[in-house]
Amino acid sequence: MHEVPHREHGATLLFGVGELTTNVPGVAGADDPDDPTAVVRDAAILLDGGRVAWAGREADAAAGVEEAIGRAPDRTVDVGGRAVIPGFVDSHTHLVFAGDRAAEFEARAAGRPYAAGGIRATVASTRAASDDALRAGLARHVAEAAAQGTTTLEVKTGYGLTVTDEARSVRLAREVTDEVTFLGAHVVPPEYAGRGDEYVDLVCGEMLRSCAPGARWVDVFCETGAFTPEQARRVLSAGAAAGLGVRVHANQLGPGEGVRVAVSLGAASVDHCTYLSDDDVAALAGSWADDAPGTVATLLPGVEFSTRQPYPDARRLLDAGVVVALASDCNPGSSYTSSMPLMVALAVREMGMTVAEAVRAATAGGATALRRSDVGRLEPGARADLVVLDAPSRTYLAYRPGVPLVSGVWREGREVHPPR
Repeated sequence: MHEVPHREHGATLLFGVGELTTNVPGVAGADDPDDPTAVVRDAAILLDGGRVAWAGREADAAAGVEEAIGRAPDRTVDVGGRAVIPGFVDSHTHLVFAGDRAAEFEARAAGRPYAAGGIRATVASTRAASDDALRAGLARHVAEAAAQGTTTLEVKTGYGLTVTDEARSVRLAREVTDEVTFLGAHVVPPEYAGRGDEYVDLVCGEMLRSCAPGARWVDVFCETGAFTPEQARRVLSAGAAAGLGVRVHANQLGPGEGVRVAVSLGAASVDHCTYLSDDDVAALAGSWADDAPGTVATLLPGVEFSTRQPYPDARRLLDAGVVVALASDCNPGSSYTSSMPLMVALAVREMGMTVAEAVRAATAGGATALRRSDVGRLEPGARADLVVLDAPSRTYLAYRPGVPLVSGVWREGREVHPPR
């Protein structure tokens, strides 16, 4: 990219954009007015005050800039024909943890199947870690994600499972994101073995009271080996009563009632969705029948890549009218990757999604899963979060998997990668 500086701070015009994905249907200059990703070619985009001030065809930039800010931009950046997409919105991560589970991964690769019990190993390591150690690991993973184009991420607790450790996890997560999810109901910890209902009492009582002030969401792992549908409903209802939005882990390891529990409680997202019945798909699709937001199906293909489970059938969901998001599920056990470009490539290769559908799911879909309208799209008023790809088209995210294609990341109007 070639930058022409004007003043040190202020409005920035990126021009020479070969392909601009806006995710704003009907935007002026789009190739196809019916395309929900609304691609504009030979484009430019103006950033000002941490927000998008204007976006459209480069031929219209002079008039657009004049109308938006009434003066010349403070600096201009020629991206040299590269593609620009909204910053990735990773709506499902577990980044507050210590240790790793490389030995578990190696054993699984040798033929032993994944089971949720491995979470307890990370719980032991996390409880033993200092605040500084957890903070350093969290910062390392956040920086790693940012370098791959993630500009918004959600972070869950769930590796403490005591009142003190879960509250600590909320506090540390809140240092890096507002999208903090209380996941005290991740698994039943060893000290409560055989007493799951008593542990749920703790989660719904003292633990929730300690964690809710710093969290935005409540979540539960509704799965065999974790929490029953009845226990999950108790946790989610208590979290909702405390003012938290609802999210659910469900239908990852096998069929179950988790998806329907999520929809019945108005969850913003139900995540994994690997094993779905026709009733599950109908419930998800039906949740979008009214004007109010429904429940997003957040798919986590990094898990299937790591655990060799069957991939979710994204095509089935999309064809039924379900809103789909993609997220990394970055965690030390079942998906130790923070790469949203990898999620796009896996979705296209393994889950029946087009490139356009996968990129939208990893940006606007994630934003919808977080009930956010300010990220995941590039239109006036949206947060100025974008990714410049070292490629002429977003198709390269799937066409060249594993290649570091992110050449620039802008968050709230400032370039955060590469470091300057």
